Amino acid sequence: MIISSINYKSFTPKNPYSTKNKNKNMAPYLFILSTILLVMITSGGATAKVPAIIVFGDSSVDAGNNNQISTMLKSNFRPYGRDFFGGRPTGRFSNGRIPPDLISEAFGLRPFVPAYLDPSYNISDFAGGVCFASAGTGFDNATSNVLNVIPLWKEVEYYKDYQNKLKSYLGETKAKDVISEALYIISLGTNDFLENYYTLPNTRSKYTLDQFQDFLVGLAEAFIKEIYGLGARKMSFTGLPPMGCLPLERTTNYVNGNGDGCMDGYNVVASHFNVKLSNLVKKMNEEMPGIRVVFSNPYGPFMQIIRKPSAFGFEVASVACCASGMFEMGYLCDQMNPFTCTDANKYVFWDSFHPTEKTSRIIVDYLLKHSLHEFL
Repeated sequence: MIISSINYKSFTPKNPYSTKNKNKNMAPYLFILSTILLVMITSGGATAKVPAIIVFGDSSVDAGNNNQISTMLKSNFRPYGRDFFGGRPTGRFSNGRIPPDLISEAFGLRPFVPAYLDPSYNISDFAGGVCFASAGTGFDNATSNVLNVIPLWKEVEYYKDYQNKLKSYLGETKAKDVISEALYIISLGTNDFLENYYTLPNTRSKYTLDQFQDFLVGLAEAFIKEIYGLGARKMSFTGLPPMGCLPLERTTNYVNGNGDGCMDGYNVVASHFNVKLSNLVKKMNEEMPGIRVVFSNPYGPFMQIIRKPSAFGFEVASVACCASGMFEMGYLCDQMNPFTCTDANKYVFWDSFHPTEKTSRIIVDYLLKHSLHEFL
């Protein structure tokens, strides 16, 4: 049994010396037993079915790889990370942790997944989980070119390098076990639409919207087949959020004279693309021996939070916590801005593009119950 979202500091075993305990001679043994159980729970022990979390994708799951490349799309400065362990900005686009961190903890592993390019970590750290994601990337190479970030094919090259190091560290047999039993989190696609299709005239002149979606699905299929060929077997393919409700898109809607509501057209596109991804996942499970892919769709729970934020303990859903909350992210959202909120837990969004840790936790809890539970 895996227990998720445990507050390690507040978790204490029942007092074996209670006066309610009729057999006081058993107290020392009960204390030892409860201590052993506590260690098993908090460490994941032998109960963990997944030895590592391996992450591919964009800023929704980037743990800080962009810190090490030449791009404007970074977040390794405060107030980013102010609610992370030690209040440390890591390059995660959040006030705290992001979904792979929370998933790793829920699976009884480490409470965060380190970035592969972070020089603070090495293969001994990456053996239990590693992130290759790059903020701003997409399925299409043209998407990664917009902000000069790591393309998906390069993430795969890093993964191959990781495999070689893992084999040297653990030995061939154990490394293969980690690779085949690890859970692969794959989360990208939003940038392909917002930074690419809706921004680059060349893309729109080449594809209709439906053709572009099919093009992306083809790239997604090729990616799954590639990492499958490298040994990956357990995968969670994440769908798109209601991207028309991101604060940045609400601001765009307002500037264009359409009110301050969500851009419904973008949400329709996200919904349609999620259907295509879901069909792809079904196809992969039917055609590829030994594979198990689940479709983790955040759209529904995310939209519920946006529509009724108070039901989830939020006060604000239309603008973000950082800066004015209307358009800032990255370098526009720094500690010099006087408008950043004091309590991110009141906000659905941290910056104009990314959710707060609290929002991510609610969505991860949903996914653990509706898709990821198959791997627990």
